[in-house]
Formats: sequence, C-alpha cells, structure tokens
Amino acid sequence: MQYDCVPLDHRIILDLVKPGSTVLDLGCGSGELLYLLTREKKARGQGIEIDDQAIYDCVARGLCVFHGDIDAGLDDYTDKSFDYVILNQSLQQVQKLESVLSQSLRVGKKVIIGFPNFAYYRSRAQIFFHGRTPVTPSLPYEWYDTPNLHFLSIFDFMNYCKKKGITIEQDFFLAGDKIIKLLPNLFAQSGLFLISRE
Repeated sequence: MQYDCVPLDHRIILDLVKPGSTVLDLGCGSGELLYLLTREKKARGQGIEIDDQAIYDCVARGLCVFHGDIDAGLDDYTDKSFDYVILNQSLQQVQKLESVLSQSLRVGKKVIIGFPNFAYYRSRAQIFFHGRTPVTPSLPYEWYDTPNLHFLSIFDFMNYCKKKGITIEQDFFLAGDKIIKLLPNLFAQSGLFLISRE
C-alpha cells in the first residue's frame, strides 16, 4: 500500500500496533484508521462512535462499530480484553476525561492517545496578539462550534501521566507531516502517546 496519502499519526499508529492484535477504537469517526489496521495489520478491530453518519461510513467499509457514547463507560468489556485501545483525536472531546482514560487503561493492555497541542506556538500567538481563541490546523474549529472540551498541552498530559502513575512507553510529537524533536510543547501541533498501566 502507498502510505503517502495516509496522515502521519495513522502511519505511526500502524507501526505501533502488532500484526493480528485486538483493537478497540474509541471515537473511531468514519473508520479510516480502523480500516487501515484491519487491512494492513490484520487487526481484529472494533469501534465505538456516537455519530450516526460516521457509523454508516464504517459499516460501508465492512467494520464492526457500535453506536455508543464513550463517556458512558466501558463496563461491557472485561479487563485487558484488547491489546490496544485507541483514542486518537477523541480524548479532548469527552466530558469525563479521567474516567474514560482509566477505563481505557483497564480494558486495553496498551492505550494509544493522540490529541492537539493547545500550547503550539501559533495558538499562543493568536491568543497573545489577537486576544482570540486560536484556530490552527490541529484546532480547526471556532470557539462556538468546537467539539473539544479539554484544551491540554503535551506537557499537561505528560505531567498527568506522571501524577497518576501511568507509564508513557513511547511518544511522538507532530507538526503536519513532520516529527518534532526540539521543544515539542512549543512546536508540535499534536502529541501521540503509547501508554500503559502495569
């Protein structure tokens, strides 16, 4: 498969997930990532999504997706029932962030989390110079129609993991189609983390 048209965060997640793994994609949207994982990694994937049209798109791709609100919890799933739980660009949209994260770590042996970095320098500049809520490629919504409820930075998430005893196994900092190595809290548009709780 040609990966040129695949977003960088999806390519990284493809590399992280081992072939034949079980995957639960929370807030899977139209299923682009879940489809890639089932096709390229032969993952046994399942998704949870709240948007009806996105679910129809997933079903059209042949994916197993359940209609549900991830804020309602994952009580139907037993401990460590998936190799990976994925929250890519969905964690910042949930109401009960701590509960969703805790449930994800319970249900998954490992959890992959991706989110926009609110401390990205262009976001800071828009607030400082224009006095307005930032609109950037990673935060493309106006303040009145954003699905995001939590505006966290890369450092916020890293500090949270340290405080809660969550192991960050790998981290990646992204800006467009590039990996950022220097001052990621300032220059990365988004962060991607592989975490676990042993």
